[in-house]
Amino acid sequence: MEDTLGFDKLYNDVVGNGYDFGTGSWAVVNKDIEMKMDEYGAYHPVSKRNLSDFTVEEVNVLKQVCLSTSDKNEDDISKTLFKDIPQIKYDKQLGYYSDLFVGHVVEDGIRENASSGGLSTWILKELLEKKYVDGIIHIVKTNNKNRLFEYGISKNIDEIIKGSKTRYYPVEYSEVMKRIKKEPGNYAIIGLPSYIMEIRLLMENDSVIRDRIKYTVGLVCGHQKTAKYADFLAWQCGIQPGTLEKIDFRKKLSNEPSSSYAVEVTGMVNGESKTVIKKMRELRGADWGQGAFKVSASDYTDDVYNETADITLGDAWLPEYTKDSKGNNIVIVRNNTIKELLYSGIADGRLKLDQVDKSVIKKSQASHYRHTHDELAYRLYKKEKKHIWHPIKRVLPSKRLSFIRSRIQDRRAIIAKLTSEIYVEAVKKNDISYFFKKLDPQVSAYRNLYRIKRIVTKLKKI
Repeated sequence: MEDTLGFDKLYNDVVGNGYDFGTGSWAVVNKDIEMKMDEYGAYHPVSKRNLSDFTVEEVNVLKQVCLSTSDKNEDDISKTLFKDIPQIKYDKQLGYYSDLFVGHVVEDGIRENASSGGLSTWILKELLEKKYVDGIIHIVKTNNKNRLFEYGISKNIDEIIKGSKTRYYPVEYSEVMKRIKKEPGNYAIIGLPSYIMEIRLLMENDSVIRDRIKYTVGLVCGHQKTAKYADFLAWQCGIQPGTLEKIDFRKKLSNEPSSSYAVEVTGMVNGESKTVIKKMRELRGADWGQGAFKVSASDYTDDVYNETADITLGDAWLPEYTKDSKGNNIVIVRNNTIKELLYSGIADGRLKLDQVDKSVIKKSQASHYRHTHDELAYRLYKKEKKHIWHPIKRVLPSKRLSFIRSRIQDRRAIIAKLTSEIYVEAVKKNDISYFFKKLDPQVSAYRNLYRIKRIVTKLKKI
C-alpha cells in the first residue's frame, strides 16, 4: 500500500474484506472512529465523518497500528523485544522463548475458578501483588445483556480472580486504552495474539501507551467467536435469544478429562430467570474445527503462539494432562521478571510446572497450528485467485494443499459465514430448528470429508 492511500480504500481493504480483528486500535488513535458491534455480533471500527475527509497523516497512523496493514510483522516486533535477552532461544513455530512448561497453579482457589490450569490469573495476581503494576487490563463481566463482557481495569486481587475464565466472546479495548492514557500508572494486559500484536503496534506509535503497558500476557486461541455464539449455546439450553444474562463457557466437570467440559448459562426460560448446565458435547457448536460463528479475520493470522507477548499460555491438549479434570496450561516464557515469578512459585510449592521440550508444546497445539499457519497459504491463494486484496503474511500464498484438506478449508469458510447469517434469520423466525435445517447439509459435507480422509489414510497404510 502507498503512503497516499485514502481511508476509504484502506477501510474497504481491511474492514470490507473481513481482515479487522475488532481490537479497537483505530479508535484509540483517532477520536473520530468508534467501535460498534454489528448485527452478527462482531466489533468493527465505524467513522463519525466521511472516510474521504481523513488526512494522509491520519491514514498512515491507522495503517501502522493495524495488524493487517502495518509495515511490521510479529517477527519484527518480537525480535526487537526479545532477541537480546541473555540465553533466549528461538523456534520458527514458537517464536522466542527462555523456558517452556506444562502445569498448573496449586495455590488455593485459583485453578478451581479458572478454565484451565489457572496460570494467567496467578501471573496477573503476582504482578499486582508485588507492585510491578498498578492495574490489570483484562476481560470483565458487564451488567449489559447486549454486551456480556468487556475489557476493564482491575486494581485488587478479588477483581482479578472474578475475571478468571476463558471468554469466547468479542471485546475491544479502545475505551480502556483511552483511560490508561488519562490515568498514570503501570499496567499489564492479557489478550489473544491479534490483540497483543496491535497493542505492540500502538506502543510503537504512542509513547504514553508504551510507557504504561509494562507486561503482556498472551493466550493461545483457535479463533475468535462472535457474540451470537454465546446466544446460540444458550438457546440450545432453552434460553431465548437476547435474554442471556451470564455464561461460563468452560465449566469444569469433576471425574472427566479437562477436554470434556460444560457450559453454564443464566437467562430467561418461559418467563423465569434460570441457570442451566449442559455438557458441551451435547450441544451443537462444540466442534471447534467447524469454525461456527468464527470472526473472519481469525483465518488471516499466522501467529499461533502469541509471539509478541511476554508470556504465552494455552490449554495443554495432551493425553497425559487432559486426564486431570482441573486442567493444565502450556507456558512459553519470554520475560525475565515473569520467569522469576514462576520459579519463585515453583520453589514455594504454589505452582506445579513440568519443564518440557518444545516438541511437547507443539504437540499440544498441532491441529491448531496446521489450520492457522500451514493452511493459511491456501486461504491466501484463494484470495489471489479471486483478485481480492489480502494482508501480507509470513506465509506465502500457495495452492499446494491436498484435495481433501483444501475441501475441508473450503467447507470451514462456508460454515463460518453461514452460521452468523442463518442465526440472524432463525432469531427473526424464533425457530432454532430453522438454523439446524439450513446448516446441516454443510456440517454433513464437512464430516464426510473427514470420513473420506480417514479411509484414505487407512488405505495408504495397507
